[in-house]
Amino acid sequence: MTLAYWCVLIAIFLPYLSTATGKFLGPGYGPRANQDPRAFLGTLEGWRKRANNAQLNGFEVTPAFAAAVIIAHQAGGAGQALLDQLAMAFIVSRVLYFICYLADWGPLRSLVWFAGMGLIAALFVVSA
Repeated sequence: MTLAYWCVLIAIFLPYLSTATGKFLGPGYGPRANQDPRAFLGTLEGWRKRANNAQLNGFEVTPAFAAAVIIAHQAGGAGQALLDQLAMAFIVSRVLYFICYLADWGPLRSLVWFAGMGLIAALFVVSA
């Protein structure tokens, strides 16, 4: 399995880092909240709410990243090293996105998001 494929697996699990941060690094989450965790997440405020928002965005963008990696491999127009580098850069962008979201750095977060989307587009472009 290529490094780019491993990055897809990492991207699939990264949103759960966000939700774990929102749930477990603050008061109020326990067995009772786990009966309806989505309702609990809806009550969060501040950095914990932003952690949940980062989770939702991670679930939104991961399918596009996975598709880009798979299509880039199938198309075969780019070398494996380049695909691996683009995929790793995407993972780095998602970690930075999460940090920016928690820190409430909106403009920088948006810039990092655009960079991640650019990396997805680059996976398509280089494999053409």
